[in-house]
Amino acid sequence: MDPRDILVGSFRAALAAADPLQIVPRHLPPPPRGRTVVVGAGKAAGAMAAAVEAHWPATASLEGLVITRYGHGLPTRRIRVIEAGHPVPDEQGEAAAREILAAAQALGPDDLLLVLVSGGGSALLSLPAPGMAMADLKAVTRQLLACGAPIEEMNAVRKHLSAIQGGRLAAATRARVLALIVSDVTGDDPTHIASGPCAPDPTTYRDALDILARHRVEPPAAVRRRLEDGAAGRMPETPKAGDPAFERTENRLIATAHASLMAASAHFESHGVRSLVLGDSVTGESREVAKVYAALAREVRLHGQPAASPVALISGGETTVTLRGKGRGGRCTEFLLSLAIALDGLDETWAIACDTDGIDGSEDNAGALLTADALCRARAKGVSARARLDDNDGYGFFEQLGDLVVTGPTRTNVNDYRAILVR
Repeated sequence: MDPRDILVGSFRAALAAADPLQIVPRHLPPPPRGRTVVVGAGKAAGAMAAAVEAHWPATASLEGLVITRYGHGLPTRRIRVIEAGHPVPDEQGEAAAREILAAAQALGPDDLLLVLVSGGGSALLSLPAPGMAMADLKAVTRQLLACGAPIEEMNAVRKHLSAIQGGRLAAATRARVLALIVSDVTGDDPTHIASGPCAPDPTTYRDALDILARHRVEPPAAVRRRLEDGAAGRMPETPKAGDPAFERTENRLIATAHASLMAASAHFESHGVRSLVLGDSVTGESREVAKVYAALAREVRLHGQPAASPVALISGGETTVTLRGKGRGGRCTEFLLSLAIALDGLDETWAIACDTDGIDGSEDNAGALLTADALCRARAKGVSARARLDDNDGYGFFEQLGDLVVTGPTRTNVNDYRAILVR
């Protein structure tokens, strides 16, 4: 089979393993004595809500509201799906988050709050804390995105600027809480996924201030004032482990990057290609991570170590990009462009890198394919790989070659998927 087909097929296998329409039904609880209110946020929220509706008893109480990214909604009847801004929050998300918090506060002990959590929820479920405005959240979010801060650090800041994240949603209700979670973060800790609306928060206001200082982010005055007031003990911290709210709360992981990597591995094996799963928690600068993987691929190609070819080197996680240029692209195309330069035309070596939500950065592609002759074809078109990387223009490079992978919204998100095929 053509290497392109094998690589794209492996990505589709990874996506299928994280499809909410298939995964959610087996995790649904029996209806409670009282009401069931479904709330949630994330790129998978629309598909998760549709799955709940399709498998919930027709005669049982069911209502609610979830927030997903623009273009990621699905038609539903009993659970409203609202689309809002991502990765920068907006007023549409703020209004929906306010409604979600009010719905949770209205429930009693006989009711169930079913929370559908997935990647992207940090921006989508944005309800500014008292004294904050949406403009403040937008400004600090843009700064954190541009500086290359890891998602865990971004979320530590956002939790302390929110009225609903960092465990506050669970603390706001008297109902039993079941959070079904599609993980998009390394380590799969619920506190980091969508900024943990139903999970204890181990971070503090002081941590948030330190993160801003470390990345040289100068936030709006209202943001700094709130964080400094919190660090000085002039306002309560986010709910921590041991808070009574978490005695009636369950955070349940239902889809993870590792499960998707194993599905991709099975796809390669079915085509006679051995696979090595190198981890689901790879972090760091995309261009630097790519250099390490290029060295490993070269070792396989030239010396048959740590495995003889044909072999697929599979990994997941969430790398970062520090913006230096003005090009277009995300962490997946940046990884592949750096990989291409490091491989320097190594024959019989192909790769794919795609974000499982179908959007690499803020463009219309999930990622791209890297062929063994990519640099050769680029030079023939007068396209410099090095110049494009310096300008953070991975999208432009692979667009010129016709090697972008475009899926449209996948309505799931279990982080990035990467595979290097050495034959």
